Amino acid sequence: MEAMAGDKFLQKFRLYETRSKFYLIGRDKTRTLWRVLKIDRMEPTELEIEEDHTSYTENECQELLWRIHEGNRLTGGLKFVTKCYGIVGFIKFLGPYYMVLITRRRKVGTICGHEIYSVGKSEMIAIPSPIVWPNVAYSRDENRYKRLLCSVDLSKDFFFSYSYNIMRSLQKNITDKNTGQVVYETMFVWNEFLSRAIRNHLKNTTWTVALIHGFFKQSKLSVAGKEFWLTLIARRSRHFAGTRFLKRGVNEKGRVANDVETEQIVFEDTPDEIPHQISSVVQHRGSIPLIWFQETSRLNIRPDIILKPDVDYKTTRLHFENLALRYGNPIIILNLIKTREKKPRESLLRAEFAKAIHYINKGLPDDKRLKFLHMDLSKLSRRKGTNVLSLLNKVASDVLDLTDFLHCEITTSKYEDASSGQGAVASSGDIESIEDQNLCATKLVPLLLQKGVLRTNCIDCLDRTNVAQFAYGLAALGRQLHVLQLNETPKIELHAPLADDLMDFYERMGDTLAIQYGGSAAHNKIFCEQRGQWKAATQSQEFLRTLQRYYSNAYTDPEKQDSINVFLGHFQPQQGKPALWKLDSDQHYNIGRQGTLTEETGRSFIKRSLSDGNILCDNTGGPVSDCNVGENNTSSELLPMQPLEDIREPSDSAPEISIEPNPCSSTNYSTLSGRHSISEERQNYLRRLGYPELHSSNFLDLDLLSSSGNSCEEEIYERSSLINSPMDVVSIESTTSYSEQGHNDEGRDDTDLSRSSSQMSDIRDYSDRFAHWVDGGGMLCY
Repeated sequence: MEAMAGDKFLQKFRLYETRSKFYLIGRDKTRTLWRVLKIDRMEPTELEIEEDHTSYTENECQELLWRIHEGNRLTGGLKFVTKCYGIVGFIKFLGPYYMVLITRRRKVGTICGHEIYSVGKSEMIAIPSPIVWPNVAYSRDENRYKRLLCSVDLSKDFFFSYSYNIMRSLQKNITDKNTGQVVYETMFVWNEFLSRAIRNHLKNTTWTVALIHGFFKQSKLSVAGKEFWLTLIARRSRHFAGTRFLKRGVNEKGRVANDVETEQIVFEDTPDEIPHQISSVVQHRGSIPLIWFQETSRLNIRPDIILKPDVDYKTTRLHFENLALRYGNPIIILNLIKTREKKPRESLLRAEFAKAIHYINKGLPDDKRLKFLHMDLSKLSRRKGTNVLSLLNKVASDVLDLTDFLHCEITTSKYEDASSGQGAVASSGDIESIEDQNLCATKLVPLLLQKGVLRTNCIDCLDRTNVAQFAYGLAALGRQLHVLQLNETPKIELHAPLADDLMDFYERMGDTLAIQYGGSAAHNKIFCEQRGQWKAATQSQEFLRTLQRYYSNAYTDPEKQDSINVFLGHFQPQQGKPALWKLDSDQHYNIGRQGTLTEETGRSFIKRSLSDGNILCDNTGGPVSDCNVGENNTSSELLPMQPLEDIREPSDSAPEISIEPNPCSSTNYSTLSGRHSISEERQNYLRRLGYPELHSSNFLDLDLLSSSGNSCEEEIYERSSLINSPMDVVSIESTTSYSEQGHNDEGRDDTDLSRSSSQMSDIRDYSDRFAHWVDGGGMLCY
């Protein structure tokens, strides 16, 4: 919401009605500011809203309501309808407009004195008066659309704030001056479409709240006898949003499915809830940015992966341009999918993804190259003597050396000029907070900024990805507590009580995100093993979650996808046009506002996972307009907008590498002769790792330690035929064959066991490769 005079925000509302109008009375937290919004009820199909710009006192507002009641006494007077806590938006199907209100809220946390709420209950109210649009006039299709919208349960995993831009990271709030309408257009505001009509009409956001979908949890923890607050936020993108098998890969605008930004905020506990220091770190998860999909099948629990060729990798490039706009450089990709399978499924995407990164990197300068790190997490989790979390924690620590994180000092002073406020974030570095009767200006002074981001993915970006994100969060938490002077060392051991507390945070987040996208809680086998849970109980739990996910994907996801499309405005009903449930698959995504297929797309492009996710198709081919309202961009240096046809040619900074033309053969990248000079900063970093004099090429010849399954779901239903992986980048692999049923094959890979008999040798081996990779870029596979 935008600030009123003196940065006061309307937080509580009461809705009244007469036969001809709705009157929404809003007030601030201190009960000193009262405003009135009028909504016409005599217009059957249009939305007529009028804002009274007068600021009332409580007594003046009561007097106004009494006069309205007296003036409408002959038609029933003024009646109280409901109390509420903000407008979600307005929507129209085939008949009248409806108003969606938040009628119950729950406080879930506080950030720098700004309160964060979740939605407790919502209500949808028809705007026209019964004398204009009687209830009998509602058609069967109209009622079905209403049920679809209401099936998006706002009381589950939706949260908001009146005074803090919760849709943006803390670093973005400090470095970006934009407030008001602009923040509603970011990718994480799920009611952008619903609130568009009132925002455009009133030219402000005074009466609406911006809803974020995902996960929010805040708790007080302690370390070394000192208490602090830990906040974990997951923001789910509204672009290309949907369910597991119906939204896969990337669309033509570079937007990926299951795109989630995770932010971990740490600050010390203080009596006034405004700390002296605060720290934040951001990481990203999202579907593999290739054009691929799976057709839902009730007969096949694991549908085949269909990969659509993209010669120039245009959509993949658009995705990484968007990430660079949001977070800056470097972009580090942690790919956790399988490298070798009996029947190629994940390995198809792994090979194509590596080719795409190699292709894009050929056109990028050294400092903007995508850093690709592949780890077959399923295989590593089955190797004797390997602690996957320890290895991931080492990866996370090295990545943090490259990206850093946000660390700020906070100063608070009395806000003298109460009439000059412009919003929740008035200027760069200033976050204003309201504490009862006292107006305070809270200034955040960045001491360290995050540059770049870690992007993690597996096949669904749910189970393995969540384990990796926990490891990154644990490594970051140690450093955050250290810079906040709450802990003497920058590292937290895996078996420390604080690590268990953080694991609970990430496990809950993983379950929540998995239910939203996959239909069941996440597979947490590695977490269960870390806690020492009984293996049989863990396997039973994993199997039940597999069945639950299968049922959701096969039977309930299509209607859930329709509900999301209606809520986000991806489909807008039209009189005389086919209803949503009569369209095949997701073809309505390529339908414009008038309900007709665009000529560019045609009926041949109607796969669910290829849908655009917007009301109108954008054929410009350039980066989307709202890419620049993302996160953490502290540098103007982005991926160069080099024509795709020019990227094919090798550059001086990226020597040409021969690739086997046969997609079913194993490909080796041998060490190249082209060397790069190492900067002093890089040398210092390498010395910290224990390698004083190192030079490396862009690609390395490494062994891949990979195979096996994803989770209980992946293991139980693995195919029986053995087919070599289509392409193994930076790898020389044995073709040892073994059973992949359940956990029975643990320890059968004698080749891998002979290479490493202990966890420490894995970490030393990884560190050596990582040190080379940091300097030269390119790809690192482990």
